[in-house]
Amino acid sequence: MQQSPAVGRSFLDPAILARIGNLELIAKFVVEGFISGLHKSPYHGFSVEFSQYRQYMPGDDTKHIDWKAYARTDRYYIKQFEEETNLNCYLLLDASESMLHPIDESQADDPTIEEGGTGQRLTKLRYSSFLIASLAYFMAKQRDAVGFAYFDDTLRQYLPARSSTSHLHSILLTLETLQTTKSTRMGMPLHQIAERLTKRGLVLFVSDLYDDNQTEVVEGLEHLRYEGHEVIVFHVLAHQELAFAGFEAGRSAEALIRFVDSESDAEIITTPQAIQESYLNNFNEFLDTYRLALRQSGIDYNMITTATPIDLALASYLAKRQGVI
Repeated sequence: MQQSPAVGRSFLDPAILARIGNLELIAKFVVEGFISGLHKSPYHGFSVEFSQYRQYMPGDDTKHIDWKAYARTDRYYIKQFEEETNLNCYLLLDASESMLHPIDESQADDPTIEEGGTGQRLTKLRYSSFLIASLAYFMAKQRDAVGFAYFDDTLRQYLPARSSTSHLHSILLTLETLQTTKSTRMGMPLHQIAERLTKRGLVLFVSDLYDDNQTEVVEGLEHLRYEGHEVIVFHVLAHQELAFAGFEAGRSAEALIRFVDSESDAEIITTPQAIQESYLNNFNEFLDTYRLALRQSGIDYNMITTATPIDLALASYLAKRQGVI
């Protein structure tokens, strides 16, 4: 993933953002911090609608000179442009129950994010909400039309792409109030969304990608590519999932632990050491399957954790957007 400037990086730490209760404030904070760190503004040079000519003046950018007009008139004229919505962007969120777990242990004793406090614990879903909100806010600043949908085993809500401030507020409100369910089957909702998106654009899908049928998920994302969309996948995971860690605190090495599947409620009781090797082998195979299949389909795959600063995802989006325009 493309690196963004390090200016203000500590203030974009998701654990710090979790102490802020309002998604709009978080999005504004992240985006303004990201923009202030860019050495060159990203808001120039994108597609716009031609409006009229005016005579060239010293200091004007020569790339806008109309050389055909010069050939006819022997005078230099500059094309003036009117800004328009540059791109249709669609933000998709997996809202299944697995996105609520695990909670990062680094926040377990933080009094600022206890139940009833200002902040909220940093689950994968909460982190993903920060990411979606920041992307939506950033897209709106670039005059892009933004759409949003969330789903589990079915499409729960779909907001078509629009570029108004009121629409941005609707997306943020939906993020604040969405409900999770235990079931996950993402293939069908992805196909439904692909059929609804009539204008080509940029699709960003945020998920932990836990699904019993990985092939259906990949086929759903391929359907979006088939319809002409550019697709970015942000594979959101917690550190504990990657390292099979966080079980040792206050326990002996032989302590039995109950492991419960957050969606099926299936459980086993064992020691972490007994299943660690098998878990890591299966988990790495899970990652490799998605990484290979998506990249072969021309889909950008980005694996991030709930500790990844949000501005890194913004940088990835911006790089992709510049390639699309």
